[in-house]
Amino acid sequence: MIKVGLFGVGHLGKIHLKLLKEIPQFQVVGFFDPDKEKSQKAQNDFNIPVFASADELISKCDAIDIVAPTIAHHEVAMKALKNSKHVFIEKPLSNTIEEAKEIMTIADEADVKVQVGHVERFNPAFLSVKHYFDNPMFIETHRLAQFNPRGTDVSVVLDLMIHDIDIVLSVVKANVKKINASGVAVVSDSPDITSARIEFDNGAVANLTASRISLKNMRKSRFFQRDAYISVDFLEKKTEIIRMKTITEEPSDPFAMTIDLGVKGTKQIFFDNPAIPETNAIKMELESFANSIINNTQTAITAEDGFRSLDVAFKIMEKMKFSVEK
Repeated sequence: MIKVGLFGVGHLGKIHLKLLKEIPQFQVVGFFDPDKEKSQKAQNDFNIPVFASADELISKCDAIDIVAPTIAHHEVAMKALKNSKHVFIEKPLSNTIEEAKEIMTIADEADVKVQVGHVERFNPAFLSVKHYFDNPMFIETHRLAQFNPRGTDVSVVLDLMIHDIDIVLSVVKANVKKINASGVAVVSDSPDITSARIEFDNGAVANLTASRISLKNMRKSRFFQRDAYISVDFLEKKTEIIRMKTITEEPSDPFAMTIDLGVKGTKQIFFDNPAIPETNAIKMELESFANSIINNTQTAITAEDGFRSLDVAFKIMEKMKFSVEK
């Protein structure tokens, strides 16, 4: 059994705490949060020991789960890694690129597992279509949220868009070639709505839009590849797949939809809606972290994955700054 401790008992931290207790591979040792009021409430709600310091909690654990504000990720992760503890870090990996590089370096030296909490990779809708991806070349994503003061201390890129950056980087197997972006600060001191275009070495293009001042919530992505269109609704947990297949004879179904391409032959259109199981994405990612420790396998989202997403996010923010200053 893995002795685990949690850092941060805010809104998401309490969700992690509840789920960690439900996962049999984990024994929850306790948690730490510098906010005494939050700590007292969490202790009362979950009947789990609260520790007086980060160092004390780390010393009692095999692994730690960091759900603290992003600005604290680096400090806590470095303390844990230098003590050879496995680390789960909520996205984004860190507050700066330099901090992310340090985390990767120390993690390699410590030879422990590090997983970054890009939870949309475990969204059941995305999991149901993963095996359909085959070199997507055009991607559109829209991640819109109603205004919530929580999270406005950072750009909408790090708050929302980074989810889609990670998804795009996970399905496009090529290096980023060029980035363009623009954004506007409406109610915050940093951009609240952003549009970015990412071009890859293999010719693939991804257009990403993120807003935290929308009238309704939306988390949709569309992927276009040779002979296929894949739509994923991360919010509603729905998918749609439209595939085309070359046929050499009359379709057995007279009502089947076909396209006559002349000398290039005839293609039949297939519609798929994969079954989507009822699962808890956060619980799944924590279970995968536990399994990587127990089985000594690579984590589902590595520190390197987290770094790549963060690197693209900062390049988008730099492009936004340039567009505003112009």
